[in-house]
This record gives sequence, C-alpha cells and structure tokens, in this order.
Amino acid sequence: MIAAHQATRRTAPTLEAVASAAGVSRSTVSRVVNGSTQVRPDVVDAVNAAIARLDYVPNRAARSLASRQTMAIALIVPEEAARFFGDPFFAAIVHGITRGLESSDYVLNLQLASRTSTSPKTKKYLLGGNVDGAIVVSHHSDVEFFSKLDATIPVVFGGRPFHPEQHSNYFVDVDNAAGAALATEYLLKKGRSRIGTISGPVDMQAANDRTKGWVSALAGAGRPTDLIAHGDFTMASGASAMRELLDRDPNIDAVFVASDLMAMGAISVLRERGISVPDQVSLVGFDDSPAATSSDPQLTTVHQPSTEMGLRMAHNLLALLAGEEVERQSILPTRLVVRDSA
Repeated sequence: MIAAHQATRRTAPTLEAVASAAGVSRSTVSRVVNGSTQVRPDVVDAVNAAIARLDYVPNRAARSLASRQTMAIALIVPEEAARFFGDPFFAAIVHGITRGLESSDYVLNLQLASRTSTSPKTKKYLLGGNVDGAIVVSHHSDVEFFSKLDATIPVVFGGRPFHPEQHSNYFVDVDNAAGAALATEYLLKKGRSRIGTISGPVDMQAANDRTKGWVSALAGAGRPTDLIAHGDFTMASGASAMRELLDRDPNIDAVFVASDLMAMGAISVLRERGISVPDQVSLVGFDDSPAATSSDPQLTTVHQPSTEMGLRMAHNLLALLAGEEVERQSILPTRLVVRDSA
C-alpha cells in the first residue's frame, strides 16, 4: 500500500520540466519567471503556457537569494491592537492594500508599533533587510523614525505625514480640510448657528487638517470657533468630548465630528441627556465607515474612499520597488453622504 501511494504521489514540477515543455533553455525560463524584459513576447507566452499547464510554482526562497529581495512588505500601524482591530477604517485600508498586492509575489507583514516611540526590535526588523518596502498608516508626530525610513527602503504613507514640509515622503490621502469644510458648510446651510467640533488627536496631521476645515468654514460665515474638544478617534473619546462641549455650552446645536466612531460616542451622550438628534443637535461624522450605517440614527458623514486609498498605497509602493516614477502626493476626493443625523 505504501509503495502504491508513493508511486501515485505527484512530484512538484521543476524549472527544467517547464523548460522542456516550452522548448527553451532553463535560463530562459528563469528570466521569464523573474520578469526580465530581454525575452521575446512569443517565448514569454510559451513559457507562461507551460507554467500554467504544469502548475509550476516558482521557488520564492531561491529567487530571493538570487536577487537579495525578501518579497515582503511591512504594514506599520503605530496604534494599540485594540484600536487597530476595533476601527473599521483600518479594515478598509488593509482590504485595499491586500487587493493591490494580489497580483504580485509580495507578502504583507503587519507591525503594530507604539504611538509615541519606536522599539529597538521594530527598528532592527525594518532596517535589517527583512522587508523590501513599507506602508505606514496612522502616523503620529512623535514617531520621526518612520518619516526617515525611506532613506533605507521605499515607503508610502497612508495619510499625510506630520509636518510633511520637512520630509519628501510619498503618501496617499484625501483633502481632509476640504471634507471638514464641506460638512460644516452643510450644517450652516441647515440653519445651525452654534457649531462645535470633536477633533482627533493633535499629533496627527489628518485631525489637524479636519479642524482647519471646520475653522475656515465657520470663520468665513462669521461664526465663533471656540467650541472644540479633542478625542482620539475612539467611541469612548467621542462620548467624553461631547460631554465637555455640552457642559461648556448647553446651546450647542450642531457638531462636526472628525470620525464616525467618535460620532457614535457623541450620540450616546446626547441620548443620555435627552437631547434629540437631529432636531436639537445635528451631527456630521467623517469616514463613511460601516459605523455610519450601524449608528442610530444613521450618520450623515464625509465619505473618504478608504479601500481605494489602500489600493493606491499598494500600487504606488510596487511601482517604487520596480524603480518607476510615482507622484509623491496622491490626493483622493471626498463627498458628503446625507443620512438621518443631520
């Protein structure tokens, strides 16, 4: 029985078998597998047909040794695990990144890092030749290491890095200030006059840009810009900030909230205090994540194409790894999605 089983077990096809099936040399198959442009198109087609017919899988380890590539990309998120796995924004971003890498040979390695410093272990891993490139999402101002990482490996940021004028980083983002201004102008058009904001953390560029958009819209309408409270993009922080705004001014009649999760926290506090949404206080969030439609009432929010952002990050990094020209700043559009909260 054992001998019969061994006799029928399929042997993995080799490079030599592909060469024989395609009628070319082993070195020609190797060049095709490694993406060489020095092979005639008809030969490439013949080799690829043989690969498909034999179900040949290239030896990634051998290719890595030959090219000194790891075929790995680091996804770096300077956030606690609870926030990363609990915020639907990250799920959409990762979905886009994995879609963007599907057609490549690269694998994605997740690195959750500290918000305020970079551990020696993380630095050693990223600088030690373990990855060919990196994508950094949710960058904070205190972590300067990642802004300088592109001196060692290609890096693409998800979101504009803090103080981007000091660095020449590649990044994919939306126009956060314009999106926030759009939301605030909508509240003004609805007749709201005392409009506050719940901002994200001040050490993140996206949060600051959204605050700037809120300020510019109110200042342009001659309205005060004193009602601001800060959160950290979590539901709990949105609830705490909403309590602060209500304690400072019980007459507040609208709030632009810099994330959908914080907006959900704000709604829970308004419900606690018997304040009707949107009749007494209107709310507009930011993200258009699944949280917006699971909220009660459903959130009016600024849509940012999070999955598309992740896809663009992956494509841009692959282009950099291939030595191609890439725009340093990729800015995607936002739009307002009107639902029940405003």
